[in-house]
Amino acid sequence: MPRTALRLVLLVTALVAAAAVVPAASAAGPVPHYLMTAFTNSSESNMYVYDSANATGFTQVRANAYTPPSGLIRDPSVIRHTDGYYYLVYTTNWTGDTIGFARSADYVTWTFLRNVRVGLNGATGSTWAPEWFKDSDGSVHVVFSASTTGTAGQFRPYRITAANADLSAWTSPVALGIPANYIDSFLVKVGGTYHNFLKNETTKYVEHATATSLTGPWTFVGTGNWAGWGSGLEGPALVRLPDGRWRIYFDQYGQRRYFYADSGNLTTFGAKTELAGLSGTARHFTVLREDSGDGTAIATGARSFRSVNFPDRYVRHRDNLAYVDPVSSSSPLSTRQDATFTVVAGLANANCHSLRSVNFPDRYLRHHDFKARLDTNTGDATFARDATFCARTGLAGTGTSLESYSHPGRYLRHYNYELRVDWRTSDSAFAGDASFTAAAPLA
Repeated sequence: MPRTALRLVLLVTALVAAAAVVPAASAAGPVPHYLMTAFTNSSESNMYVYDSANATGFTQVRANAYTPPSGLIRDPSVIRHTDGYYYLVYTTNWTGDTIGFARSADYVTWTFLRNVRVGLNGATGSTWAPEWFKDSDGSVHVVFSASTTGTAGQFRPYRITAANADLSAWTSPVALGIPANYIDSFLVKVGGTYHNFLKNETTKYVEHATATSLTGPWTFVGTGNWAGWGSGLEGPALVRLPDGRWRIYFDQYGQRRYFYADSGNLTTFGAKTELAGLSGTARHFTVLREDSGDGTAIATGARSFRSVNFPDRYVRHRDNLAYVDPVSSSSPLSTRQDATFTVVAGLANANCHSLRSVNFPDRYLRHHDFKARLDTNTGDATFARDATFCARTGLAGTGTSLESYSHPGRYLRHYNYELRVDWRTSDSAFAGDASFTAAAPLA
């Protein structure tokens, strides 16, 4: 073999070997946001809503977002149901035998649904701290703490189970199998094990029990000061982080301070860390993690978005509203500009995207009341969330779909050629309406 050819072979071999040891790039994966509902030190009758991109730094979405028609709204717990609505359950009063329910499409505006009488305590009892728990079989439960003799009585945890799909009918209470005197049960399930984090009302420690059945028997695996957090704690709530770790939040109510701690296995937790910005304000909350997108990236810069199922139509703004309209290279320049956007890092999360108008560069495509429109960037957190979309492989099997960052499960789609952010349905028509091709800019 000629020396030059030999050198070429050796060079190619070396390059292939070097490439083989370079780790493959991994997809960014879904992008989370964390929704939190709380009552505050200043009011037991008004609920505040907060949001976070990292489960640590929370910003206020709305103060006084919900006031029930009567009674209190202590200990609000939030869930996203299969119908796309957010549901609250909460403590209605210091005494009594009811828990309250409310619902929202956007977690900003809430509607009272009903008070449910759990049929346990009577007028002199107390029913506190209801918490949502969705089991791995899809069943939906509310776990609450009840005493038949009022606020100073011996509390025990009970559960009721949804008897229909719209969460309007519930079973009779069933004891969870935890002895007195425990309140504030918060449940998560990992594999076949149920984990219950709850407050020992006698010692004021947050403790940890496990079981292989929702009704027990429960074994306490962390008692007393097992985690090193001290006493005087209540309202434990957990959320799972994207890296698989767990974060527990709890209220040091006597000092009006809020903390969190992290764990990789739900057995050993780190030291408690004060929750900056909320400590001293928020009380007894839960945190709901929701994920948007699948890590699909759209190249930044000028792009036009062509409808997959109507390929002669492009996303464009017209009179500050958004449509899919017929646009081509022969359309007037102003029309082509209306159908061209600059893709930039998401205003609320840089792992997602925002679409800025090329002919009105201070304006972005955003949703408002779930209608897509072009609005001037106000610089506030709500606008940033509403103008941020996370990409995923097109629901139609081609192109790209844009999922709302602020309201995961809702996608940018056209309906009667008008752009909306709608809750995903399983039909092929929705998949086509919510899929777009990021094409070369028309202008």
